[in-house]
Amino acid sequence: MLIVAIDTAGRNGSVALCRGDAASFETVELCTLDGGTYSARLMPCIADLLDRSHLTKSQLDGLVVIDGPGSFTGLRVGLSTVKALCEVLRKPLAAVSMLEALAVMHGREGEVVTAILDAGRDELYVGEYQVGKHDMRLVRESMPKLIEFLAQAASPEARVVTPLPKIAEALAAAGWSVALVSPLQADAIGRIGLRKLLSGDVADPATLDANYIRRSDAELYTPPKR
Repeated sequence: MLIVAIDTAGRNGSVALCRGDAASFETVELCTLDGGTYSARLMPCIADLLDRSHLTKSQLDGLVVIDGPGSFTGLRVGLSTVKALCEVLRKPLAAVSMLEALAVMHGREGEVVTAILDAGRDELYVGEYQVGKHDMRLVRESMPKLIEFLAQAASPEARVVTPLPKIAEALAAAGWSVALVSPLQADAIGRIGLRKLLSGDVADPATLDANYIRRSDAELYTPPKR
């Protein structure tokens, strides 16, 4: 399969042209995107990747996109672009959570992995996953304050992964088993998305929306106790 994978969830993003099947995976080319340029650069970047490989959009077999969590504007640009391409080209779409991607790339079979990203305002995006031999099961997602998460008792059975040094340092100081990992780019997202496309785990472009993992309305609008 020939696919394009897109990540516009963070301050900086990337696009990857990838090729693979059940037994192999190849990153044909990777293009990085500066934050704040997604709306202007995303489509030209996709076109450039295909042009340099002497390919056309119609030759793609599928598309992959990060659906969250992350920047409101960045996710909207990425999702709207990919959904439009899938509708026009009639190609399948795989959606990947960045938290899921961190757990897949850095988790080991049989363990529970907690992936953490910065949500801003001293809050965290947290995704807990059970790693299987051929799949990944979401246990829960949450968006706690950093101080709330650190106040929890550290679980010796759960392993935490994060690409953020300050969060890793804070968790380690609180007794958590934490691994500081490299940030993922679109080629890693493409590898995970390819598996989903091959297994038929596809998203409906008409209904796919961004996953912001926000707090519940009760948490957001309940007045603080005095």
